[in-house]
Amino acid sequence: MGKLDGVIEKMTAEMTGKLGMKTVDAKLVTAIAKSLGPSLYKKDAEKVACSDPKELDRIKKNFCIKKLGVADTPKLADQIKDVCKEMGATNRNKYRVIFYYLLVKKLKKSKVFA
Repeated sequence: MGKLDGVIEKMTAEMTGKLGMKTVDAKLVTAIAKSLGPSLYKKDAEKVACSDPKELDRIKKNFCIKKLGVADTPKLADQIKDVCKEMGATNRNKYRVIFYYLLVKKLKKSKVFA
């Protein structure tokens, strides 16, 4: 098993275990993980800091608008905050793969990774 497989397995376990998700689209998790490239393995880059407005703005601009092609609206910022809440305020491990997965699902943009 390679490094990527280990990360995917860890993310899937986190989603079903801690977040209580009944089903996980393994192909989407894999595609998102691959799209993150080497940053996936860096401790600082593997997690999202919902308390950092600059990071949330980067996610909005670089992931949602550029990558997913979503329009920049006030609703988009609210959806990003909803994902923060969904992952839990006390959850210190908001993994980027899972965060992006939930955003993609919320924005109905799974086709981007198909």
